[in-house]
Amino acid sequence: MKKISICVPCYNEEANIENMYNALKKEAESEKDYTFEFIFPDNASKDSSREVLKKIASQDDSVKVIINRRNYGPKRSNYNAFFRATGDAIITLACDFQDPPSMIHPLLREWEKGNLVVFGQKTNAKENFIMHSIRTLYYKIIKYFSSVKHYEHVSSLFLLDKEVVDTVKAIDDFEIDVHHLIEDLGYGVVLVPYTHEKRAKGKSSYNFIRYFDFAITELVNTSYFPLRIATFFGFISSFISFVVGMVYFVYKLIFWNTFNAGAAPIVIGLFLLGSIQITFLGIIGEYIGVIMRKLTKRPVVLEEETINFSGEKEEANN
Repeated sequence: MKKISICVPCYNEEANIENMYNALKKEAESEKDYTFEFIFPDNASKDSSREVLKKIASQDDSVKVIINRRNYGPKRSNYNAFFRATGDAIITLACDFQDPPSMIHPLLREWEKGNLVVFGQKTNAKENFIMHSIRTLYYKIIKYFSSVKHYEHVSSLFLLDKEVVDTVKAIDDFEIDVHHLIEDLGYGVVLVPYTHEKRAKGKSSYNFIRYFDFAITELVNTSYFPLRIATFFGFISSFISFVVGMVYFVYKLIFWNTFNAGAAPIVIGLFLLGSIQITFLGIIGEYIGVIMRKLTKRPVVLEEETINFSGEKEEANN
């Protein structure tokens, strides 16, 4: 009998964890051909999430808990959970019920057809119109600039076959989002449409600034196009500056006694070129930051405590 690992990343989800566990358990019981394990990686929550997780894990051995030493961000926490999973396939979904637990069934049906990667795609989202519009713009920008195919409105709901997980683990690059990495590796992707629901309880830890940071990081991780833009604009700016300089020089030679350019063109030119330089230095800095993170080899996360991982050393949480 094949085994399915369901990963539910958590951060300050005390109000949703137990309800999510009950909902997933109910859905799993209707899948008679599989056994399930439920992995809850907690990214150093500041509420009582870990206490709730410990309570559930003490009552059900199929629930495995990973408590990180600090908040490493969703990507690194999720990767660590993938690598700890023992199932023939891994399904991940958000703990806030925006990804319906019932979606595990259509994901499994596609996997049974031989598809190694199945993404849930949000064809309808019950969220703020402005945020949805910004998110749509982000996907279009990434899709346009990315050097590999990118799917719009895919995020936390997806299924990966164990073969894919092993390949991702061998690459040892947890900085890039799994959606981009999968496409870059050349795996075929099947999309399953679903409605992205409203958050059940609690408040999301993500705000506009964190989304913006995520967007910039993903753009830099998936495309060299911004660097090419910087090179192109640098060349064009240099050419225009040279032409303008020659025009002013010739004009001054012809009208030596009457032509007075003044300081305005110089000031405007300096501010223009200065702003362009600062912008593209920022772009180059983003790429350097990515390079530094990739070259500085660190563990995906450091675990403070693990629960119900049989055969592995488990630390007591004092």
